[in-house]
Amino acid sequence: MTGMLQMEPERFDELVALALDEIPPELTAVMDNVVVLVEDEPPDGERNLLGLYEGTPLTERDWAYGGALPDRITIFRNPTLRMCATENEVVEEVHVTVVHEVAHHFGIDDDRLHALGYD
Repeated sequence: MTGMLQMEPERFDELVALALDEIPPELTAVMDNVVVLVEDEPPDGERNLLGLYEGTPLTERDWAYGGALPDRITIFRNPTLRMCATENEVVEEVHVTVVHEVAHHFGIDDDRLHALGYD
Protein backbone atom coordinates (compact mmCIF):
# COMPACT_ATOMS: atom_id res chain seq x y z
CA MET A 1 0.00 0.00 0.00
CA THR A 2 1.63 3.26 -1.06
CA GLY A 3 1.59 6.30 1.16
CA MET A 4 1.68 4.29 4.35
CA LEU A 5 4.67 3.93 6.65
CA GLN A 6 5.72 0.30 6.88
CA MET A 7 6.01 -1.20 10.37
CA GLU A 8 5.79 -4.76 11.61
CA PRO A 9 2.55 -5.35 13.55
CA GLU A 10 4.58 -6.60 16.52
CA ARG A 11 6.50 -3.30 16.66
CA PHE A 12 3.26 -1.30 16.62
CA ASP A 13 1.88 -3.51 19.42
CA GLU A 14 5.09 -2.84 21.36
CA LEU A 15 4.61 0.93 20.96
CA VAL A 16 1.07 0.63 22.35
CA ALA A 17 2.41 -1.36 25.32
CA LEU A 18 5.14 1.25 25.90
CA ALA A 19 2.55 4.05 25.82
CA LEU A 20 0.49 2.18 28.43
CA ASP A 21 3.62 1.76 30.56
CA GLU A 22 4.06 5.56 30.54
CA ILE A 23 0.69 6.10 32.21
CA PRO A 24 1.35 6.93 35.87
CA PRO A 25 0.95 3.91 38.18
CA GLU A 26 -1.56 5.76 40.35
CA LEU A 27 -3.86 5.88 37.31
CA THR A 28 -3.30 2.35 36.02
CA ALA A 29 -3.96 1.08 39.56
CA VAL A 30 -7.54 2.37 39.37
CA MET A 31 -8.25 1.38 35.78
CA ASP A 32 -10.97 -1.21 36.10
CA ASN A 33 -12.46 -3.79 33.74
CA VAL A 34 -10.81 -2.43 30.59
CA VAL A 35 -8.90 -4.16 27.79
CA VAL A 36 -6.62 -2.48 25.25
CA LEU A 37 -6.61 -3.94 21.74
CA VAL A 38 -4.89 -3.17 18.44
CA GLU A 39 -6.77 -3.60 15.17
CA ASP A 40 -5.72 -2.82 11.61
CA GLU A 41 -8.67 -0.66 10.55
CA PRO A 42 -11.41 1.28 12.34
CA PRO A 43 -15.13 0.70 11.72
CA ASP A 44 -16.49 1.46 8.25
CA GLY A 45 -16.77 5.15 7.56
CA GLU A 46 -14.11 6.04 10.13
CA ARG A 47 -11.00 5.69 7.94
CA ASN A 48 -8.94 8.23 9.90
CA LEU A 49 -9.96 7.18 13.42
CA LEU A 50 -6.83 6.43 15.47
CA GLY A 51 -8.44 5.12 18.64
CA LEU A 52 -11.81 4.28 20.13
CA TYR A 53 -13.10 3.89 23.67
CA GLU A 54 -16.20 1.76 24.13
CA GLY A 55 -17.68 1.22 27.54
CA THR A 56 -18.89 2.91 30.69
CA PRO A 57 -16.49 5.53 32.08
CA LEU A 58 -15.52 5.10 35.72
CA THR A 59 -17.38 8.33 36.53
CA GLU A 60 -20.66 6.88 35.25
CA ARG A 61 -20.56 3.47 36.94
CA ASP A 62 -22.95 2.76 39.76
CA TRP A 63 -24.14 -0.24 41.78
CA ALA A 64 -25.78 -1.76 38.69
CA TYR A 65 -22.49 -1.91 36.76
CA GLY A 66 -21.39 -5.34 38.12
CA GLY A 67 -20.97 -8.17 35.63
CA ALA A 68 -20.46 -5.88 32.64
CA LEU A 69 -18.19 -6.87 29.81
CA PRO A 70 -14.82 -5.10 29.89
CA ASP A 71 -14.53 -1.65 28.40
CA ARG A 72 -12.57 -1.69 25.15
CA ILE A 73 -9.85 0.69 24.08
CA THR A 74 -8.92 -0.02 20.48
CA ILE A 75 -5.91 1.54 18.79
CA PHE A 76 -6.04 1.40 14.99
CA ARG A 77 -2.73 0.58 13.30
CA ASN A 78 -3.25 1.54 9.65
CA PRO A 79 -4.70 5.06 10.10
CA THR A 80 -1.78 5.86 12.39
CA LEU A 81 0.74 4.54 9.87
CA ARG A 82 -0.99 6.45 7.06
CA MET A 83 -0.69 9.78 8.87
CA CYS A 84 2.89 9.41 10.12
CA ALA A 85 6.05 9.76 8.04
CA THR A 86 8.56 8.36 10.54
CA GLU A 87 8.69 5.85 13.37
CA ASN A 88 9.24 8.72 15.82
CA GLU A 89 5.96 10.26 14.68
CA VAL A 90 4.24 6.89 15.23
CA VAL A 91 5.69 6.70 18.76
CA GLU A 92 4.31 10.16 19.57
CA GLU A 93 0.92 9.59 17.92
CA VAL A 94 0.41 6.21 19.64
CA HIS A 95 1.26 7.81 22.99
CA VAL A 96 -1.23 10.66 22.47
CA THR A 97 -3.93 8.26 21.24
CA VAL A 98 -3.49 5.84 24.15
CA VAL A 99 -3.61 8.69 26.70
CA HIS A 100 -6.68 10.12 24.94
CA GLU A 101 -8.61 6.83 25.06
CA VAL A 102 -7.56 6.02 28.65
CA ALA A 103 -8.78 9.50 29.62
CA HIS A 104 -12.22 8.58 28.23
CA HIS A 105 -12.16 5.53 30.55
CA PHE A 106 -11.74 8.02 33.41
CA GLY A 107 -14.68 10.10 32.15
CA ILE A 108 -12.65 12.94 30.62
CA ASP A 109 -14.41 14.24 27.50
CA ASP A 110 -12.94 15.54 24.24
CA ASP A 111 -13.42 19.21 25.21
CA ARG A 112 -11.37 18.76 28.40
CA LEU A 113 -8.71 16.77 26.51
CA HIS A 114 -8.47 19.55 23.93
CA ALA A 115 -8.01 22.09 26.74
CA LEU A 116 -5.19 19.91 28.12
CA GLY A 117 -3.50 19.79 24.70
CA TYR A 118 -4.50 16.24 23.68
CA ASP A 119 -6.10 16.58 20.26
